[in-house]
Amino acid sequence: MIPSTLTIAGVDPSGGAGVLADVKAMSALGAYANGVIAALTAQNTQGVTGILPVDPAFVALQIDTLFDDVRIDAVKLGMLGQQPVTEVVAERLAHWKPKHLVLDPVMVAKSGNLLLEKPAVNALREQLLPQSTMITPNLPEAGVLLEARPAETLKEMYGVAEKLHKLIDDGKERWVFLKGGHLPGDDCPDLLFNGDQMVEMPALRIQTKNTHGTGCTLSAALAALLPQTPNAVEAAKLAKQYLFKAIARSHEMNIGSGHGPVHHFHHWWPPVNS
Repeated sequence: MIPSTLTIAGVDPSGGAGVLADVKAMSALGAYANGVIAALTAQNTQGVTGILPVDPAFVALQIDTLFDDVRIDAVKLGMLGQQPVTEVVAERLAHWKPKHLVLDPVMVAKSGNLLLEKPAVNALREQLLPQSTMITPNLPEAGVLLEARPAETLKEMYGVAEKLHKLIDDGKERWVFLKGGHLPGDDCPDLLFNGDQMVEMPALRIQTKNTHGTGCTLSAALAALLPQTPNAVEAAKLAKQYLFKAIARSHEMNIGSGHGPVHHFHHWWPPVNS
């Protein structure tokens, strides 16, 4: 059976991040993608010029209408923007209880623009993290969630992963996917931790400016793969491999003059010489 997945996030008109990027990643990895719009943005590869919130009641209506009819095997959460939206998403997901919930705590755009209001951070931490089966913060986001400075070394990442897991630990299988892309140097390892098993996933940094939407793409890939793989470790490794190849071939897209998108359909489209 083809997995049916859902992204609840904002819209990036350039298609590099948010719902449009999530739909591409989920589709490329063999899932049927559904989408609930939680926020609107005006942005391109250079930055965000405007954000328009979606009425929380309408966000709730989108979620309820979809779940009432469509089988949802996994949910990915991205940009929620405001505290009322964050709270209503938490409330409705607590009601529908999806089997897999991947939370990407989107707080700041690649351009530096704030994508999550500060009052919404507590709602995300207290109401959504405990429901999540996997969270995928980068190092700055982990610092915000823990109210601490971001980790600067792989050794520090181990301690951060352990502290983050305490925020989601309820005795069930919950995973922290801590992204190390902000570490200095050529290495950008990620950590996967479930409170018992710590999996280090090494990688070398690809020198490119085309990193717009990498976090969105990874979390969407995880949502697509979790229903299709035997365990979270396998899903995480496959998602990381998919993203690595999407970044490696991103130069073929030639989209915009800023931080360009990754190549979501690298497996399906023939290489382009450039």
